[in-house]
Amino acid sequence: MIKMAMFDTKPYDREAFSQATGTENINIKYYEAKLNADTVQLAQGYDGVIAFVNDVIDHTAIDALHRYGVRLIALRCAGFNQVDLQAARGKITVVRVPAYSPHSVAEHAIAMLLTSVRRIHKAYIRTKDFNFSLNGMTGFQLYQKTAGVIGTGKIGKEFCKLCLGFGMNVLAYDPYPDASLQAKYVSLDELFQNSDIISLHCPLTPENHHLINAQTIAKMKKGVVIINTSRGSLIDTDALLDGIKQRKVGAACLDVYEEESDLFFQDNSGHILDDDVLARLLSMPNVLLTAHQAFLTVEAMNNIAATTISNINTFFSGAAVENEVTIAENSSKFGNQKTPVGVS
Repeated sequence: MIKMAMFDTKPYDREAFSQATGTENINIKYYEAKLNADTVQLAQGYDGVIAFVNDVIDHTAIDALHRYGVRLIALRCAGFNQVDLQAARGKITVVRVPAYSPHSVAEHAIAMLLTSVRRIHKAYIRTKDFNFSLNGMTGFQLYQKTAGVIGTGKIGKEFCKLCLGFGMNVLAYDPYPDASLQAKYVSLDELFQNSDIISLHCPLTPENHHLINAQTIAKMKKGVVIINTSRGSLIDTDALLDGIKQRKVGAACLDVYEEESDLFFQDNSGHILDDDVLARLLSMPNVLLTAHQAFLTVEAMNNIAATTISNINTFFSGAAVENEVTIAENSSKFGNQKTPVGVS
């Protein structure tokens, strides 16, 4: 029996993984706590751990896992920036779920875009109060607008296809262009300068931290809409707020936030928000924020659970795991797009 400890578990995780394990030779202990240096002792006695996006698996946690005899870190997500791969090298194997439902994340990005530019969220609140005025509700159509897509892995590619379906022009940036995609690949500067909408679909690496910053925002069109369903730290939030206040950024659609780890995936209603930057962000009328839910569909959860269980079984059978994460995979600014990934 393979013994696994799952961290940062929510009810929807337990439901999906309970169904996926079925008759498999895997026993999972579910912990609500996030995996980090303070909670790593919970992994003692287990063969591996199942981790998520806001766990902090740094060198301290990895050294402890190694001492406990843990052999596998199975990420139930595509992104792997939460793991110190250098520290894990030669000690613990790291695997991930590279593509669980690119359609789910791409559709969420489009849903946020439409909600924002057509003021649907505001209309919903107004009509609940029997306010049927249309003042201040003027939006703009997507048809013939230019979308700039940064990262054309599996999720970015699906987002491009949806944009094309709306009759939009699509510019793209990726170190490894996909010849099958009906998009025009350009430099980042050209993308920033010519896009009405910019959507981020790349993994977070040290090289692209704060890819969206004061300098890059200055290059963008006035009124640009910025969408991020990838990783919060791709955007310098202070610079984004300045861009909004200067009316340079017309709207921001964010499913992620760079300081989300202690806030997202839990109910904080009734509590005072200590994060002043997030409070300022939420106060902006042209900011639409969801709590890292772009991945959350029945289809995606089933795929995440099935792929994670397959990764675990393959590793402990002694076979090579296709979804192993290596240091080389983290070397590119936009990830190894030869095996393209989307991030959630």
